[in-house]
Amino acid sequence: MKIWGRANSINVMKVLWCADECGVKYERTDVGGAFGGNDQKWYLDMNPNGVVPTIDDGGRVIWESNSAVRYLAAKYAAGSLWPTDPGQRSEADRWMDWQLSTIAEPMRIAFWGLIRTPPEKRDMAAIGKAAAEAGRLFGRLDGWLAGKRYVAGDHFTIGDIPVGCFIHRWYALEIERPDLKNVRAWYERLTTRPAYARHVMIKLT
Repeated sequence: MKIWGRANSINVMKVLWCADECGVKYERTDVGGAFGGNDQKWYLDMNPNGVVPTIDDGGRVIWESNSAVRYLAAKYAAGSLWPTDPGQRSEADRWMDWQLSTIAEPMRIAFWGLIRTPPEKRDMAAIGKAAAEAGRLFGRLDGWLAGKRYVAGDHFTIGDIPVGCFIHRWYALEIERPDLKNVRAWYERLTTRPAYARHVMIKLT
């Protein structure tokens, strides 16, 4: 399997983490950001959006990070990472979609404002507002996790991967955060997973 994308991209992190959890061997090539390449014809022929990651699994090319996570889990970890029960899988799926539809934007503002913007150009009011909104939204996850070990129940699934990448950034950023005991306990469980530590718990850049 080939994976194209830079390791410090949160969307690439999802796929690398999932691939390791599935036990899939792969070759990763730096693309995007400072590495460039994602605007070249060879890349756009695979991924017309020109973003990362893109994976090629024996000729099957997949882009969009959450779709790639679903593909890998369905093919290589059905019954564990990929719940075969439709009801349980719907619980994993909804939190994957929630990451895209709900938490991504305030987290993007806070992350880009604090990590990828020079100090003299930071809009601290916008960053503070985004951080507060992220805290409010993560409160929904905190309520959902009451009595659960993971987002889809007692076992780690695809549902934990996209939101799990964002929760590390939330704890790593220098922002004010509400005390969310269920989210914190879930995050601490994730930190014990070697693939999470390897691909997600890295320096923010």
